[in-house]
Amino acid sequence: MAAPLKTQAEILEKLSIKSLNPMQIEALRSIPKTSNTIILSPTGTGKTLAFALPLIESLDPDCENIQALILVPSRELAIQIEQVLRNMGSGYKVNAVYGGRAMSKDKIELKHAPAILIGTPGRINDHFANERFTKDDIKTLILDEFDKSLEVGFEDEMREILKDLNALHKRILTSATQGVSIPEFVKLTNPNILNYLDSKASSLTIKTLISPDKNKLTTLLALLHHLGNQQGIIFCNLKDSIQTVSDFLKKHCLPHGNFNGGMEQKERERSLLKFRNGTYPLLVATDLAARGIDVPEMEFIIHYELPIHKEEFIHRNGRTARVKAEGTAYVLKWKDQALPEFIAETAIADISKQPTKKPVYWETLFISGGRKDKISKGDIAGLFLKQGGITKEQLGMIELKQDCAFVAVPKVLADELVQKLSNTKLKNKKVRITVLEG
Repeated sequence: MAAPLKTQAEILEKLSIKSLNPMQIEALRSIPKTSNTIILSPTGTGKTLAFALPLIESLDPDCENIQALILVPSRELAIQIEQVLRNMGSGYKVNAVYGGRAMSKDKIELKHAPAILIGTPGRINDHFANERFTKDDIKTLILDEFDKSLEVGFEDEMREILKDLNALHKRILTSATQGVSIPEFVKLTNPNILNYLDSKASSLTIKTLISPDKNKLTTLLALLHHLGNQQGIIFCNLKDSIQTVSDFLKKHCLPHGNFNGGMEQKERERSLLKFRNGTYPLLVATDLAARGIDVPEMEFIIHYELPIHKEEFIHRNGRTARVKAEGTAYVLKWKDQALPEFIAETAIADISKQPTKKPVYWETLFISGGRKDKISKGDIAGLFLKQGGITKEQLGMIELKQDCAFVAVPKVLADELVQKLSNTKLKNKKVRITVLEG
């Protein structure tokens, strides 16, 4: 049976996007006519939407098998793309699979094949090797952030995956950096290259903040007080540095989350969830957070430790000033520290002014029901607005998962809402509501 489709105009309206940028417009025109396309564009310029719109138009609503495969280098990027595609509301089934997630969940979701499958190379290769679905209708391959997914560590898995894609007739590769060698097994012949890396359309401002001491924590605190309750990422190079910064922020009662490769996947996802919904205005992270997370409201990033390579600097900066929004990247260095050659001298940040607006602190509530229980975001909003008695302004971001949901509310109201709403019914399910710990 054909899926209920939406036009591109309807999808953009659903996403609250009034217009596409030049890169997205060219991709929309070019991808349908071209077998091989490379999109080079800065982080945060909307490359996911650039390939997703023409991809959805190319799908066959009567096909019951996987038609498009999107390979990504990290689970965070897989989750982000899955969310974007679901938010588009095209009517096509979309699933993401990745290492660290229970294989039993994958098997359940893949019994009814999605039209679009997103995944990391290791997990996709496992599904291919065990023949958990047919590959006969996979006609489109997208390598998002191919500069990472084609690195040496992924090469064997990528080679095995592409060897099995016999029906492939369209390849789309995206990256925020250029000069990456593409292996022959990708079979990318005569690609059409859309290069927007030199575009001056970014609204990013870069400022330098000089610490009088080698220990930059006091200067970091002064900067954060200047920024107030704005949302941003503090980048460090090492897990130990993250712990040092985190302990310092806790000491000064600044709510924040941590994000690094040494954390369990659940811990990382919880930190990102709370960061997205404003419970954590700050995220202290390694370069793992420089790719594959999407927080449109992010207003700044801080290079607490300077990046070692230019690519890291580019990707970190790309976490703010996304699409058409403005943002600032602060380079925090101590007075005797030399900047790497890829960081130009910039204006010195003036942090003398302090914010006058009183911050609103948020808390995340867990709800023990999700999509499989036929619960929608509208159902959750109705529960909190009508039975909870809060206003629209007091209802923060709602994230709906397969078997649960999360909602942000003002911290001062959290305990009262838990007492009032826990064990009430959403649709036909009695749900438990608790404060999300951690």
